Amino acid sequence: MKYTFLILLFNLVLMIACDDNVNSSDIDNIIIPDSNVSYSEYIAPLFEVKCVSCHDGGGNSNQPNLTNFSFVDGYYVVPSEPGNSVLVYTIEGSNPNFPIMPPAGYRPLNQNQINGIKTWISEGAQNN
Repeated sequence: MKYTFLILLFNLVLMIACDDNVNSSDIDNIIIPDSNVSYSEYIAPLFEVKCVSCHDGGGNSNQPNLTNFSFVDGYYVVPSEPGNSVLVYTIEGSNPNFPIMPPAGYRPLNQNQINGIKTWISEGAQNN
């Protein structure tokens, strides 16, 4: 009985200590590298924390669904062409025909995150 309790306690501690979910308090501390940017390691978690509260596919059909890779469609994201990708226009505010994202009242992307997204697109916007 004593050992069963210890084993259960140990497993509980492991579950808490091994939580690998990224949350809003630490996403800004993740440094996206200057090359070999992985969608699953950097871009998807960033979108999950900062974008999918609005871009979850359930609202406006004119908005990309950032919960999965389907937004890499030649419009929102043009692989290898960040300068022609609507996603870049919106996160940089570089085209007056597109609203800046995220909108006022939401935590903006930092420069490393913007550069990371652009690098990922430049490298072919791979689902890696």
